[in-house]
Amino acid sequence: MHDPLMIHRRTFLARSGLSLGGAAVAGLLARDGLAAAISATARSGGAADTYPGAVFPLHHPPRAKSVIFLCLAGGPSHLETFDYKPVLEKLDAQEMPQSVTAGQPIAQLQGQKLVCLGPRTTFSRHGESGTPVSDFFPRLGGLVDRLAIVRSMVTEQINHDPAHTFMNCGTALSGRPSMGAWVTYGLGSEAEDLPGFVVMTSKMGRSPQPIAARQWHSGFLPGQFQGVEFATSGAPVHYVDNPPGVSSAHQRDLIDTVAALEHHRLARLADPEIATRVKQYELAFRMQASVPQLADLSGETAETIALYGAEPGKATVGTNCLMARRLVERGVRFVHLYHSDWDHHGGIDKHMREICPPTDRAAAALLTDLERRGLLDETLVVIGGEFGRTPMGQGKGAEIGRDHHIKGFSMALAGGGIKGGIVHGATDDFGYNAVQDVVHVRDLHATMLHLLGIDHAKFTVEYQGLDSKLTGVEPAKPVKALFA
Repeated sequence: MHDPLMIHRRTFLARSGLSLGGAAVAGLLARDGLAAAISATARSGGAADTYPGAVFPLHHPPRAKSVIFLCLAGGPSHLETFDYKPVLEKLDAQEMPQSVTAGQPIAQLQGQKLVCLGPRTTFSRHGESGTPVSDFFPRLGGLVDRLAIVRSMVTEQINHDPAHTFMNCGTALSGRPSMGAWVTYGLGSEAEDLPGFVVMTSKMGRSPQPIAARQWHSGFLPGQFQGVEFATSGAPVHYVDNPPGVSSAHQRDLIDTVAALEHHRLARLADPEIATRVKQYELAFRMQASVPQLADLSGETAETIALYGAEPGKATVGTNCLMARRLVERGVRFVHLYHSDWDHHGGIDKHMREICPPTDRAAAALLTDLERRGLLDETLVVIGGEFGRTPMGQGKGAEIGRDHHIKGFSMALAGGGIKGGIVHGATDDFGYNAVQDVVHVRDLHATMLHLLGIDHAKFTVEYQGLDSKLTGVEPAKPVKALFA
């Protein structure tokens, strides 16, 4: 019996856009070996877990195997975390020199009188390196000799959603692959029964910024590399449990039947997205057993739960950081944690005192727990937001805060080939402009890829006539001063 889609001219013309797009994707996948890997396992009736990654072999020996990116969503103030400015402290409540801010993009303070706002807490020196860290982060301060603090980050987008998109995707254009998708596409995953790219969110504070699902999308890469959002309250994944009356044996039989039909269609149409669906069916079935075990924290010691400040069953930063350790322990390649809200336009004193303690505790626990389990050396941990905050105040009195800032901010990295106990780059005396060893977001991406064994300049995918890559078309380079 002939497939009518193969013979009707009108059907072909009506669907030619999709068909040609599928052909382009098929060519791309064939070039990178994905189609071959999926097809081989599909023919054998298995799941395509043998995908070696598009970068195979790796461009150079890797220092890290996985990434945990703790995104402090909303834009944490570098001036209250990792970048102490005694000059700004002395000039508190005085007018900001116009020479510093003239012609600069300012989100909500444009056209207003600009007044210096000194640090809202003290800083203390820690570790053998003597690096000053905010007293809002005493636990991370105690681990400063494991951290590389970058004080000279810059980005290009001054509002939250495009800034998140830029940080996550290397471009402000929606619909492009996120860095987690790029990494799992390039390296594959060692997790047999979990997604290679997992996302979790937690929130607290005044008005948490919404985080759109497109921030972990696969874009023009195959759908199997899209991030999968896990919840830490309720069921970790929607529909992970079988409906009433459906046993695992029934579910297995259904998967096998649907997969057989898909294999038949794959053989006729050679559409790589069909092969992707087969793989996703198999993964979903295995997740029905693995995800409940992953989410069950009863096997963790009371000491570990207390270390993180985790609250089993609740979506807190402590619970999510503990889950992140459990995920990389099981071979998940990229874990993205979003913790909000750090958007302190007003009431910065109050809100920092609320949000910093649990974040500090969870982040320090994550580093400590990874290290004692022998995982820190192979896990790259990145801590930071989409931008920083202005050295000028916004509002007055107890409601004073800071505006968005893109010209200089801080991030911290640890593990996975990172040299600990160092500070890289600097901002000016006001914390306004990055003035030394500037690190662009693209440089951060190039650095992350390098530590994973990937040369960012060689890691490209042909899309719309361009060799697209995470680091874009502008110059980017790994920050080798951060490497151990």
